[in-house]
Amino acid sequence: MSDSSSSRGLNKRHSSLDPGPPTTVVLFGATGDLSKRKLLPGLFRLVTVGLLPHLRIVGTSLDDHTQESFVAFARESLTKFEDTLRDEDWENFAKRLTWAPGGTADSLKIAVAEAEKDLDGPQQRLHYLSVPPRAALAVINTLDEAGLVEGSRVIMEKPFGTDLESAQELNASVHEVFDEEQVFRIDHFLGKEAALNILAFRFANGLFEPIWHRNMIDHIQIDVPEELGLEQRAAFYEATGAYRDMVVTHLFQVMAFTAMEAPTSLDPAAITEEKNKVFRSMLPIGPDDVVRGQYAGYRNEEGVDPESETETFIALRCFVDNWRWAGVPFYLRTGKNMAVGKRIISIAFKEPPKSMFPKGSGVGQSGPDHLTFDLADESRMSLSFYGKRPGPGFRLDKVSMQFSVEETEWSNDVLEAYERLILDAVRGDRTLFTTAEGVERLWEVSKDLIDQPPPVRPYAEGTWGPNQIHQLIAPRAWRLPFERAWRSKG
Repeated sequence: MSDSSSSRGLNKRHSSLDPGPPTTVVLFGATGDLSKRKLLPGLFRLVTVGLLPHLRIVGTSLDDHTQESFVAFARESLTKFEDTLRDEDWENFAKRLTWAPGGTADSLKIAVAEAEKDLDGPQQRLHYLSVPPRAALAVINTLDEAGLVEGSRVIMEKPFGTDLESAQELNASVHEVFDEEQVFRIDHFLGKEAALNILAFRFANGLFEPIWHRNMIDHIQIDVPEELGLEQRAAFYEATGAYRDMVVTHLFQVMAFTAMEAPTSLDPAAITEEKNKVFRSMLPIGPDDVVRGQYAGYRNEEGVDPESETETFIALRCFVDNWRWAGVPFYLRTGKNMAVGKRIISIAFKEPPKSMFPKGSGVGQSGPDHLTFDLADESRMSLSFYGKRPGPGFRLDKVSMQFSVEETEWSNDVLEAYERLILDAVRGDRTLFTTAEGVERLWEVSKDLIDQPPPVRPYAEGTWGPNQIHQLIAPRAWRLPFERAWRSKG
């Protein structure tokens, strides 16, 4: 049987891109929430738009499913999370699904053989571990027992350890089965279009590249407040907290794209090396650099210790101690149950002398000029600066220039983060994935904080965190909430 792929029912996106090679995705945790919301819909779209036309999917989990009930689960997922589900697209996708009951070595071996039996040529294999971190090593050993390691790749979900020692132990155990080149540690933040836009913006434009350093930039903020609470993840979160859950695995990775030197090429190895140079240059993070918070009511959540000291909020100050960034603070903030949900990088430029402007002109009253990247799916950028108000006198006010991918003819070409990352892993492109070296270095600079964490401070739900965050950043100010809203399309 040969594969055919229909692009009907979805936009004919990415028609100019070469499709990925024939691949079998072995999806562990195939009936979990992440699979339902992101992975199965993402794989469906990659098939339907022609980017993975020769895909096979072998699903497995600890849930009690059959081939028929797994296919029904996938149909339910696509019905809920796809805007339009055409019958012909669904039929083309459903025939690619195979269920491996129990996830044992024998059932996996049989299911993979069944999925690939009618194909004309060889398939490469990508194992996606959508499982709790504590189950990852058991899955890797099962793949080894099933003989499904050679020539394959494996995607692992965060967190990658909880401190330096556990990260080193985890990497050593993984490397007993998989070579490092086969391991793709996923960070969905880096799969967003805006993350790659940072590289394009910095290194493709003669206007901005020359000013991207300590002489022109005062500080940088990376702000990821979340409106959501625990969402039935109390057991995971209580043992992890905001720092391990978000900062090490997400915010530091985004910081590396913001701070890295120009790579010698867009080759994944060259980009990874520049990111790791940023991590090597980071100064250790101590208790005085951090504000930890816990929202009121967290200790009353089911599954949470009534005396818990787990942080649901964290703000920190860190430094990249190299020639480009020496003395420039990076401020990172994230938390649960906050006022809004955002994913923002804000570059604050140094202010010029103001002596030439008359008293009352307004210059300096709205803070420094900012370049802002919105890492949400809209992939927006904004540059704020002072401009003169029309009319007599010399009255200045902040104005902005804004760009949004939604306003361009490329808006239908945007890949959702998991779609992009799965496609990159299929193609062996490690640009947006983390490495063992990078992960271990981040735990190394975190050691002082982990060993001596400051106390957690209470904050009310729907706010911006504990009041102590203002002391951390003084005399500067946090960028959120924005005074200037993003312009809407149309």
